[in-house]
Amino acid sequence: MNRLLAACIAMLLGACGADSNPPLPKLTLDPERVAVVGISSGAIMAQQMHLAFSDHLRGAALLSGPPYQCAEGSLERALGYCLKAAGATPDMEKLAAEITARAQRGDLAPLHGLRGDHVLVTHGKNDTLVPESMSRASLALYQALPEASSMTLRFDGDGAFAHLWPTTSAGGDCQTTATPYIGNCNRDYAGEVMQAMFGDAPAAAPAQAGGRLSAFDQDAYRPDGEDALLDSAGLLYQPARCAQGERCGLLIAFHGCEQNRAALGETFARDNGLNRWADVYGTVVLYPQTRSSYLPLNPKACWDWWGYSGANYDTRSGVQLRAVANMAAALGAPLQ
Repeated sequence: MNRLLAACIAMLLGACGADSNPPLPKLTLDPERVAVVGISSGAIMAQQMHLAFSDHLRGAALLSGPPYQCAEGSLERALGYCLKAAGATPDMEKLAAEITARAQRGDLAPLHGLRGDHVLVTHGKNDTLVPESMSRASLALYQALPEASSMTLRFDGDGAFAHLWPTTSAGGDCQTTATPYIGNCNRDYAGEVMQAMFGDAPAAAPAQAGGRLSAFDQDAYRPDGEDALLDSAGLLYQPARCAQGERCGLLIAFHGCEQNRAALGETFARDNGLNRWADVYGTVVLYPQTRSSYLPLNPKACWDWWGYSGANYDTRSGVQLRAVANMAAALGAPLQ
């Protein structure tokens, strides 16, 4: 009897301590205004997402990340060739052929989904972590595809900043690659992203975001119950008018390594400047969150760009891509 009582008490205590974050709200979203953005490993994740679901996305903004399939499923190649081979670029003809084959098999979106899309690739002059040639390769990938002529493609490598997200005033030293990987650079990169993805701003951004940033239950969106190696909670920013039922856009923002909720709390989501502009553009911002692990090896909570979540990590079958797609669908913007 004592053992039974102890077990019951333990169950009750476990329930009390369980994550009680709510599910995502169902919003009124415009399917023509859905885009992705990411920094570092989040930039690669954003490009994986774009190629996998381009038939439902209008574009991608990629900040300081190597291109799709750079790692070729190998952590050794990811840490070596992709981050240390300065001046090197993947074989674009071979990569374009692989993307085409994957699209034909249904592993990625049909290539016609890229038509008319907007892509902004940005790299800081003082970024010593990711070679500029690798960032440029992220854009060259699109240029190698037949749909490039219909797309708006731009590379910006003029900014004098380190491997970080540049802001007008938030974060640390603009020239130092260090946590929280947000830099006070007197540069509104968030505004540049919003303009590139959604057009000219209808008004200036307010000094502070006026909507609500809140946590939601990410575990509810595990694809077929499979562990996507994500945090139990993600973050969502809702401008007041979006929460009140106005038709809004959706931006999915992928943090970089060591910028996840467990490492920084809400710092990335609060300080990158996207929420201020989301109020102006009428755009909800979804911040999916990774988690760190040692089995599989991912101690810095990077997004999967080398295969730790499975061999199909960068296709429509990839567990992280499917989990984020489930989140978008729950919000009202299905991607498949």
